[in-house]
Amino acid sequence: MSDPSSAAPARTAARRAADAVPEKRARNSARTKAAILSAGRAEFAERGFEGARVDAIAERAGANKRLLYHYFGNKEELYCAVLHDAYEEIRRGERALSLDQFGPVEAMDRLVRFTFRHFLANPWFTKLLSTENVENARFLKLLPDIPALHSPLVGQIRTILERGHAAGVFRRDVDPIQLYISIAALGYFYVSNMATLSVIFEKDLSSVSMVQEREAQAVQMVIDYLKTKPA
Repeated sequence: MSDPSSAAPARTAARRAADAVPEKRARNSARTKAAILSAGRAEFAERGFEGARVDAIAERAGANKRLLYHYFGNKEELYCAVLHDAYEEIRRGERALSLDQFGPVEAMDRLVRFTFRHFLANPWFTKLLSTENVENARFLKLLPDIPALHSPLVGQIRTILERGHAAGVFRRDVDPIQLYISIAALGYFYVSNMATLSVIFEKDLSSVSMVQEREAQAVQMVIDYLKTKPA
């Protein structure tokens, strides 16, 4: 006859093992989705939407193509997911700056540097944005929460501008959306045109010294503009 005292631990271990199965599957699922998104970023950035191939994305991700379709439906839905994730990533980075705890000048300095460095560290992002602009934003229009995703950023910039004006250091007639477009352009244009500009000016714009100089220029241009008295 079996010993009841030895059966209880065995049943407990079995239950724990059974409970661990869904958790492990969830972790594996999350890893697979992340791998597919990362592979999609690379493929869409390199080849555009039309040139990208689902087979190539699955191969890059080390995933079964059927899993790609299971998680993302089709190529268009995967591209939309990649696009949405790209915007979410930069917005997360901006939130992590906690700009409210800094004075207006330092807060703006940090935002400009972060934006410049994000484009520099993620050249695939500029390529993805270029692809979407070639497509006339037809996929971005399918993502209804994109405006809401950007609203906190605009609100944060507006608050920094208001604090700067109240402190007597910033001009009062600055539109936060126009300002952010300028900030983004200073990073986006440099990264997306780095190869051609390096040839034109016979300088390696990817060198540490050139990048540091360009970042400092970007910060100075924004701060000087904000401190300039309106005409």
